Amino acid sequence: MKGRRSGTKGSPILRTNPDFRRYWLSSTLSTLGSQLSLLAFPLLVLSIGGSAAQAGTVATFSLVTRTLLRLPAGHLADRLDRRTIMVGADLVRLVALSSIPLVAGLGELGQAQLLCVAVVEGAATALFAPAATIAVRDVVPRKDLTDALSRSQAAMASSSLIGPFLGGWLFTVDPILPFAADALSYGVSAVLLLRIGIRPPREAADTERDNRLTAGLRWLTHQRALLAALLFAAGINVVSAAAQTTMVVSLRQSGAGGTAIGAVMGCAGVGALLGAASAAWLIKRIPAARLFLLIGAVWALGLTVFSRTTDPWTIGAVLVVVVFFSPPAGIVVGRAMLVLAPRDLLGRVSTATGLLMAGLASLGPVLAGFFVDSMGASRTWLALACTAAVVTVVSSVPLLRETSLDATADTDTDTDGDRAGDRDLPSPSGASRADRTADEPHPESAAPDGAGPVGLVPSPPLPRPGTGGP
Repeated sequence: MKGRRSGTKGSPILRTNPDFRRYWLSSTLSTLGSQLSLLAFPLLVLSIGGSAAQAGTVATFSLVTRTLLRLPAGHLADRLDRRTIMVGADLVRLVALSSIPLVAGLGELGQAQLLCVAVVEGAATALFAPAATIAVRDVVPRKDLTDALSRSQAAMASSSLIGPFLGGWLFTVDPILPFAADALSYGVSAVLLLRIGIRPPREAADTERDNRLTAGLRWLTHQRALLAALLFAAGINVVSAAAQTTMVVSLRQSGAGGTAIGAVMGCAGVGALLGAASAAWLIKRIPAARLFLLIGAVWALGLTVFSRTTDPWTIGAVLVVVVFFSPPAGIVVGRAMLVLAPRDLLGRVSTATGLLMAGLASLGPVLAGFFVDSMGASRTWLALACTAAVVTVVSSVPLLRETSLDATADTDTDTDGDRAGDRDLPSPSGASRADRTADEPHPESAAPDGAGPVGLVPSPPLPRPGTGGP
């Protein structure tokens, strides 16, 4: 195994970590492809005669599949080769998305076909996510975590900016084109991942492992600050998932075309891109608890505005502000999980984190579709705004009481490879540093050479309905 490329202090991780750069490129292309089909899934359902509720059902099927498979996927990621899992998942998603142009060409495309694709792609995505999370713990030093997560957030934000607009335009040219492009992106991603040389660290022969499926959830129950943040995000994600479907359907009902809807949804990418670019500055100046509560307040106000207008320009401008603070919050949660979780539990911890944040969100799209059908878009927006406000008020006490998330900020390593400031951080089990066992390595000491994929912890912004990801 080659020596680890750590780079010089302050060096951008994309330049100093070739393997991380390969993953970053594959992730960017894959995310861009998924953003192309972001609008295409509900629009395609509507174009073949489906209702708003049916459009939301496609997204919900994908989200429910991911939710059900989260814990088993984390268990597999803790035991099997991560790169094999990621490449296999990309190939499965390639086949699933390719089936849409194929079946459409045969003239047999229907709601059942789209539901099957949503389920298969959701399952593959569930397997992919924890494997990617473990890789960043192995290969990115703690001092580089904010850089790695920020660059990943920026890539997702850029894709969110370009993808919906481009996807909406492609849909107007041919409703099948966004899906063909999405399938191609998974193929390119698989090729790039095959070139990554990361491998899991070897475990000591006498290492005792907790092989229970629920080990990640058990660990999270002892992390009060992280748990408080996750429960808040869970509530906001329900609103977020419902808002995605509500926005597409309401704009469509008001007469907006695919290109206009894509431009509006692209504004979420503008907000996310600006938020990712400002993340490091914001994280240093706003305590984690206040950042989360600020997100809740902005969501409540923004959704209230959506209830009063269908003007795409107004909605787009407000959407930029609504999404702006979410990338920094996602980085705070992701960094805390990567720093605190034991290496042998990280796959299950990451999926348990996702389960808490996105479990209820699985119901968001289909509920939004039913509400829009039954009481109209305006009242649906007001109901979502009230939900965001209630979640924020209820979460304020536990969030403000816990401040330890701010203690996981990045620190440099000293000449001995030790993490500066690590002595002041709580270990995952609350034990002292001297009590840590060999199977709980530091991120840098556990890592092989190169760098791997950033573990993308779900953050509060809009999930992708076609792919089932929050």
